[in-house]
Amino acid sequence: MQLAQVKAVITGGASGLGHAVAQHLVAQGAKVALFDVNEEKGQAAAASLGEAARFYRTDVTSEEGVSANVAAAREAMGGLNVVMNCAGILGAGRVLGKEGPMALSQFQTTVMVNLVGSFNVAKAAAALMQGNEAGEDAYSASKGGVVGMTLPMARELSRFGIRVATIAPGIFWTPMVDSMPPAVQESLGASIPFPSRLGKPEEFAATAAFILTNRYINGETIRLDGGVRLQPK
Repeated sequence: MQLAQVKAVITGGASGLGHAVAQHLVAQGAKVALFDVNEEKGQAAAASLGEAARFYRTDVTSEEGVSANVAAAREAMGGLNVVMNCAGILGAGRVLGKEGPMALSQFQTTVMVNLVGSFNVAKAAAALMQGNEAGEDAYSASKGGVVGMTLPMARELSRFGIRVATIAPGIFWTPMVDSMPPAVQESLGASIPFPSRLGKPEEFAATAAFILTNRYINGETIRLDGGVRLQPK
C-alpha cells in the first residue's frame, strides 16, 4: 500500500503516539480521521493537520458511538483502508498496594479502554472494510493487551484481505510521561538498554507506516522498546 492511498481512522489521535502517526501519514498524502475523547485537543490536532484530517469525539468503549463514527469517517474520506488503535490509559497499579487491593473499577476501566476499546474499533472497521479490494488493507494496534487476539483476528480477516498487526511500544515521550517528575523520566530513560533514552513518537509512527507498506507483515506483534523488559517491583 502506498501511504498516499491511506484513509485511516486513528484512535487516540489528539496527542501522543496517535497524533505522531497522523502527522506522518498526512505528510505522505494520506487522509486521517482522529478519534479521541478530548474535544479541545482533538479539534486543535485536526486543524493543525489541515484539510486531510477530521476529528470525531469518540469514546472507544461505546459500541454504538464507535460504529457511527467509523461509518461517518469512511463517508467523509471516501473510503477506509487503515485503522490504528492508539487510544489508551495508563491505569498502572499493584494487585496488592500499600492501601490495599487494587479496586476492581480501576482494572475494569483500563481493560475497557485499552482492550475492549481496541476490539470495538477493529470490528466496526472490519465490517466496513470487508468489501475492499483484497490486499489493500491493514490494521495496526498499539496496545499490548491486544497481543493475544492479533493472530486469531489476522487469520479470521485474511479472507477479506485485511491484515492485523500489533506494535507493543516501550516507554515513549507522550503526555503521560510529560506529567511525571524529571527524576522519574531520567530513571525510565536510563533503564532502556540501547539506545538509553525514551522512545520518540516519530519512531513509533515510522514503524506503523512500515507495517502499512510491507504487505507480508500479518498476525505479528512488533516490540518497539529499545530492548527493555521492565521488572515488577
